[in-house]
Amino acid sequence: MIDQNHNLTNSMVTLRERILNHLKFIYRELPEDQLQKHCNDLITCMDIKEERQNIARRENYWSQADIALITYGDSIKKHGENPLKTLKKFLDCYTNKLINIIHILPFFPWSSDDGFAVLDYTSVNEGLGNWCDIKAISSDYDLMSDLVINHCSSRSIWFTNFIKNTEPGKDYFFTANDSDDLSEVVRPRTSPLLKKVNTPEGAKNVWCTFGWDQVDFDFQNPEIIKQFVKIIKFYLDNGVRIFRLDAVAFLWKVPGTKCIGLPETHEIIRLLRTLVEQKRHDALLITETNIPNRENLSYFGNGNEAHCIYNFSLPPLLINTLLTGDCSYLKEWMMSMPPAQDGTSYLNFIASHDGIGLRPLEGLITPSEIKKLIDTMRQFGAEISHRSVSDQEAIPYEINISLFDALKGTVSGPDGFGINRFICAHAIMLGLEGIPAIYIHSLLGTKNDHKKVKDSGQFRAINRHQYDLEELETLIKDPSTHHGEILENLKQLIAIRRKQPAFHPNATQFTLHLSNSMFGFWRQSPDRSQSIFCVSNVTVNTHILHLSSINLIQTDDWVDLISGQDICPNFGIVELAPLQTVWISNKSSSQ
Repeated sequence: MIDQNHNLTNSMVTLRERILNHLKFIYRELPEDQLQKHCNDLITCMDIKEERQNIARRENYWSQADIALITYGDSIKKHGENPLKTLKKFLDCYTNKLINIIHILPFFPWSSDDGFAVLDYTSVNEGLGNWCDIKAISSDYDLMSDLVINHCSSRSIWFTNFIKNTEPGKDYFFTANDSDDLSEVVRPRTSPLLKKVNTPEGAKNVWCTFGWDQVDFDFQNPEIIKQFVKIIKFYLDNGVRIFRLDAVAFLWKVPGTKCIGLPETHEIIRLLRTLVEQKRHDALLITETNIPNRENLSYFGNGNEAHCIYNFSLPPLLINTLLTGDCSYLKEWMMSMPPAQDGTSYLNFIASHDGIGLRPLEGLITPSEIKKLIDTMRQFGAEISHRSVSDQEAIPYEINISLFDALKGTVSGPDGFGINRFICAHAIMLGLEGIPAIYIHSLLGTKNDHKKVKDSGQFRAINRHQYDLEELETLIKDPSTHHGEILENLKQLIAIRRKQPAFHPNATQFTLHLSNSMFGFWRQSPDRSQSIFCVSNVTVNTHILHLSSINLIQTDDWVDLISGQDICPNFGIVELAPLQTVWISNKSSSQ
């Protein structure tokens, strides 16, 4: 098949067939000639000149050296300087190149939700800097950007044109009829789902999954996919390598259904992957789906959807473990998790710009345990965000708190082990299968920002503090504060992790059967040369690790990578201090 309009050669046939198959599934009602046109348009939007042959879908474009940092563009500011410049200077100076992936949260012009109500997808927010600043970061780091794909700002030019019934935009947004059955729709918020607006064609009910300033696109219109393919191409040209597909589970809507995770949504992700990997073979798609664990896993597809999925159940399970001193729920979940196939990986995190999601706990711990977790977090200064499950009922959706404050005690209350608990949480995460992502306010040990909550009226602001650079540097250097101590401890753990082949994101992992007071797992490098036994005491009491329980090979020499202490199997035991982690590796292969 040769497209006369675009003068495509026979080398494009296979790619065209793949794209057409995606489109036929998504837009099954469209006639063949329209599908052919949309296919050609997508190839043109991505500016694909020739097909990449033999794309290795099972290739891992990551290693144990990959560490991501999550940050807003203006988390650190300096008077008279673009925040993006300040951010890069801070990273260059204080992370020692130990972090190589930078996820800058939406850096576009926006009207609300700290960037996630995008006004213009192709501009950099003037308050942050410009594309030169973005490119400067991408020249030294792998840049990860949000693709806010489900919705945009109600003040965007597209929605303004929708209200005027003009192009571009007049058919870009999803609307519902008064008679539609919306009783099954899954909501992440308590705000009304529909917003009535007046247009030249009469009043319309616009769909707003996340609030009235964030209006949802209508992906049943193929022009929307074309617009986002153009945006992806533009981001690639400006240094973005990794795309976080924000709120992607909500893309496709069908009244009478839950309107989340529908088959067409999965097919759209497959289509985007087909196009992206043709433009840049090592570009990555990461799905952000704050939903129950089983549903989240479905976004791997058959190795043909997301390259990475956020490991959403990890944060609440790990926090619950360290609050209760009991790892049984975490251990049970770990044993149930399938290993990521080559070409896919988990993205592990325990804190982010959002709260601690509670939906990912559904089916994993009991409702009474969830309530105890919420009650404990409230004692530590948390706010609780809710979501509607009916017109009459709202239930807790996420816990809004800084990770440092979340871990300052146990279910019995605050204690003196907060820093130890905080470091233990990161030692566990950094050892797990997957790519670790650390929120900047975890790297810096930031506490709850209650003033920002009061000033903004937003619960999530509690974990979105903004530092003045000079103030931050003073805090880091001041031995009477915890900020420098945490930064140095985390950098030490990261530096160790980066050198261990057994910590490759796809290296073998098995959960160890120890007591519920000690959480442990075994990692083995892909070439089987290195084994690491990762064991953490999750309590505030000293515990004994019996080396016979982890089967150290007697003929090998072993060392705890964190403390540097030699571990002799003949000794029989290792004493673990409260909240201590050991990474026990065979010496011949550790670095």
